[in-house]
Amino acid sequence: MKVVNDIVYDMGNDLKLDTYAPTGDSKAVLLLIHGGGWFRGDKEKENFLAEKFAENGFFVVAPNYRLAPAHLYPSALTDIFNVYAWVKNNADLKNKLVFALGASAGGNLAVELALQKGIPAASWSGIIDLYDWVTKHPEVKAVMNKEQHFDEHESREIDQDGSNDQFYKWFILNYVRNDLNLLKAATPLTRITANSGPVFLANSLHELVPISGVLKLQQGLATVGVESCVKLIAGTIHGEGYWEKTLNLTLAFFNEQLGK
Repeated sequence: MKVVNDIVYDMGNDLKLDTYAPTGDSKAVLLLIHGGGWFRGDKEKENFLAEKFAENGFFVVAPNYRLAPAHLYPSALTDIFNVYAWVKNNADLKNKLVFALGASAGGNLAVELALQKGIPAASWSGIIDLYDWVTKHPEVKAVMNKEQHFDEHESREIDQDGSNDQFYKWFILNYVRNDLNLLKAATPLTRITANSGPVFLANSLHELVPISGVLKLQQGLATVGVESCVKLIAGTIHGEGYWEKTLNLTLAFFNEQLGK
């Protein structure tokens, strides 16, 4: 495959993306969006998955986006939409089908692409239940977790095992600087329509991200006649940590969409 790093897609904000071109013609473009609770993370942590999908015929685009709290919602979402526009305006890619995949905060942004752009997307431990979860858990104190050594490992190797309601609440509120009205606006469940794209959703049963978001999103999509596929995984592993259980399922989902 051919890898090109640090292509500028937003000069004003100095935002860059990496591309992973498969050997031979690509069957579709995959926007691979990093996680990190919207406050940390980097496109370089997606090297492993990017190569996996490129080996399976996808032209992978892995972007950076602006992070909180310096840049609150909807900054990250605006950046991802700009990446989508960059792909659609690229002479070599604009006629290709576009898919999205992300884990954790990246899963949230991938879901937003499906809901608002109508493209197929996959979300691994996507952060979907925001406003309802926060308002229904007033007893939970928002506390940052500094023990995960996030910057030292690839996404699939980060230890984010098990539930942690205090940290979950902290990074959700950090995304909107504790503004509940902004948090309501940031909740993707409010943007489900009949024109939304199909979604593959994975989540561990007892992990950092509660399954309530997956269940609410699937129900909402079903109500408007949009298909979805859900994989609930036993255990506590978060996001790309369970990649071995979801990679082939995600590829099968994307390939099914290609055949339609």
